[in-house]
Order: sequence, then C-alpha cells, then structure tokens
Amino acid sequence: MTEAIAQPTGRLLKVLGVGFGLAVTIGNTIGAGILRAPGEVAANTGSEWLFLAVWMAGGVYALLGAFSLAELGAMIPRSGGQYVFVRTAIGEYAGFVVGWNDWISTCGSAAAVSIVLAESLGTVVPAAGSRTMSTAVVTVILFTILLWKGVKVGARAQMFTSALKALALLALVAACFTMSARFMPVDRSTVAASLAPLAATVLALQAVIYTYDGWAGVIYFSEEVRDPGRDIPRSMLGGVLSITAIYLLVNVAFLHVLPLSALAGQPLAAGAVADALFGVRGNVVVSGIVVIAMLSSVNALLPMASRVLFAMSSDGLFSRIGARVNDGGTPTVALLLSACVTIGFISTGTFGAVIALLAVFFVANYVLSFISLLLLRRRRPAAPRPYRAWGYPFTTIIALLGSVAFLLATIAGDPLTAVRAGLLLGVSYPVYLFVRRRRASASG
Repeated sequence: MTEAIAQPTGRLLKVLGVGFGLAVTIGNTIGAGILRAPGEVAANTGSEWLFLAVWMAGGVYALLGAFSLAELGAMIPRSGGQYVFVRTAIGEYAGFVVGWNDWISTCGSAAAVSIVLAESLGTVVPAAGSRTMSTAVVTVILFTILLWKGVKVGARAQMFTSALKALALLALVAACFTMSARFMPVDRSTVAASLAPLAATVLALQAVIYTYDGWAGVIYFSEEVRDPGRDIPRSMLGGVLSITAIYLLVNVAFLHVLPLSALAGQPLAAGAVADALFGVRGNVVVSGIVVIAMLSSVNALLPMASRVLFAMSSDGLFSRIGARVNDGGTPTVALLLSACVTIGFISTGTFGAVIALLAVFFVANYVLSFISLLLLRRRRPAAPRPYRAWGYPFTTIIALLGSVAFLLATIAGDPLTAVRAGLLLGVSYPVYLFVRRRRASASG
C-alpha cells in the first residue's frame, strides 16, 4: 500500500481529533440549503409524512456513503479527499480528473458561499449592502490569513463557527415551537404535487441529497487526524447523524409554524417561517442565520481546496511548490492559490457557471470513490483496514447505485452541460499526458 502512494514533500501535523472532524462535517454540509430546500421538497411531496420521509431518506443515503468513505479514509490516511482514493484504486489519470475537478469546484463553492454571506450581511447591516463584491473578497482574505497561522488555529475556528451555526439553527427551532401559536393556525391538509408521484418524489430527493452533500469533509484532512482508524469513522458517522437530526428538527419546526401548503414552492422556506414568527424583522433574522452559517462553510472550503492541491503537488500532478507547508501545518502555497482562484471567481462572477459545468464530475467523484472501495477490497484483501464499512458490500453497492442514478438524473436534467463536461473530459487527457511528461523530464 505504501509503495503505491507517493509520499508528500511537506509536513502536515497530526493534531486533529473527533471534535474537528464533527465540526468540519457540519460546517461543510449545513448551509443555506436547509433554509431554502424545504419549499421545493414540500411542493414535490404533497403530504407531511412523505415530506419528512424524504429528508430521512437523504440522511440514510448519506450514512450509507459515509460507511464506505470512512473505510477508505482510515485505510489510506492521506489528506486530499477523494482524489487520493481514486488515484490509488483506479489509476493516476482518474485521480488527475477527480483532483482538478474537486479543487476547482471547491474554490467555486467557496466563492459562492462568500457571495451569499456578503448579500445576507447587507440585509443585516444595510451599509454593507452596496459592497457585496468587496465584502466577499475581504471574507476570503480574512479566512486565508486565519488559516495561514496553522491547522490548530483553523481547527479551533472551525469548531467555534460550526457550534455557532448549530446553535443558531436550534434557536430558530426553539422559536418555532414557542412563538408559533400566536400567529398562523396549523393546517394539516395535503398539497397536490404538479408531477406524477414518483417523478415528484425523485425531484424532492434530489433537492434533499444536494442539501446533505458535504458530509465527507473530514477525509480531506485524513493525514492530519491523530488516530484516523478511529476518529475518521466517528467523525463521518457522527456528523451525518447530527446533520440528519438537525434537518429533521428544522423541518418539523417549520411544519409547526406553517402548513405544508404554505411552505410549498417557497424559494426561501425559512424566510416564510420567520415572517410568520417575527413579522417585518423576519428577513433580518434569516439573513443573520445565513451569515452565521456561511462563516463555518468558508472556513471549511478553503482548507479543503488547499489539501487537494497539496496532495496533487506531492504526487507530481502540479508544481512541487504546492506541497510546501509552514511550521503551523498549513500548505501555504496551495492555500494561497486556492484563495486567489476563489477571489477570481468572485470578481468575475463565473463561479456559478463553473460549478454547473463541473457538477457532472462532482457527482461522478462519489461513483468513482465507491468503485475504489470495491476494487481495493478485491485487489488488496490483506491490507490493514482499521475500520470496515458496515454492511459491505450491500451498503456500498446501494450507495453506488444511488450515485449512478443521481449522475444520470443530473445529465438528463441538463444535457448541454453534460456535453460540455464530456468535452472537458476529452481535453483533460492530453493535459494529463503533458503534465506526466513534464514530471518525467524534471525527475530525469
């Protein structure tokens, strides 16, 4: 196993524990989606029991995926995310595609989150409303400076901001149960879905799965976890269970305030609930929660992106300077480049198009990761596995089939973007050959 993995040239610090793992899982997953998606899910389900069942199903799907990736993270404790697994099991070219896609799309996601944070801050602080772009850029710069100080500082910031996010959502849940009686009476009527029941449920499940995405955050830091065989599975499984519990609580609370018919079709479900609870102040309350939620997301996405570039640099798929690490355990060049790309996306406003173009690959990453587990179980049955996926191979196959179905639905939903992604894949191979030749000539 060790012979198949190039050793990094930088020195990452093994200082992270379960607390950080839970924090980065929650911080990377829970964002504005839980505040927006309930309206779309309500419109496509039509009844409260199905509405809640879809949210539960999303959590179960994430848990099945976590079983598999937790085994890979404990088995191959290298920072870098799914790139590491795919390169080890399938090959360098597949890893190259996964790594570059993951790095660019994570930078794009950091840009999108920073913009949402800045827009929401403009609602809370009107003076900042005309400075959305500059606020987003300053946010990225400030977090880059914070993360530059070292992995311990970044970990403490992650735990603090993630805890703040969870508390903000729980405070909203408490307000729903304590204040709703004086506003709108609860109507238990059902909603007529606009599509056939099966198609509508599939669309609802797609929206929910997108909201759960991010549960694999800790595997980007596997090399820095003190006891990866124990702490990575605990972080991933505990994180998914915590997120599922929070999502169910939030949705039950929303239904306590508004009937399903009032939630259905709301572009910002939390906004409608907050309006019912707080009146004219509702928009400010929700915007404040979004600001708090986005802080932990930026703090998670920037170091995640840097770890992908660090791992690729260590393996010769990017310049070796990307593997430089400071005394605090931060891959400085990789972090700086990730921040620059993020700011570039913010400044040009291209992050939406980039994320849409790479969405096909983003979903395909999970497909390749689950295939990697199946291949490694067959090819290297005697390799040390501190944690074994519960229910293997059934849980892995179910997660794989679900990811394939999700990938096909993504392609069918936007065939033009899928064609562009295919062209990008075609271009990637000659680029990979060029990088490999350059690495060979440099080593020779």
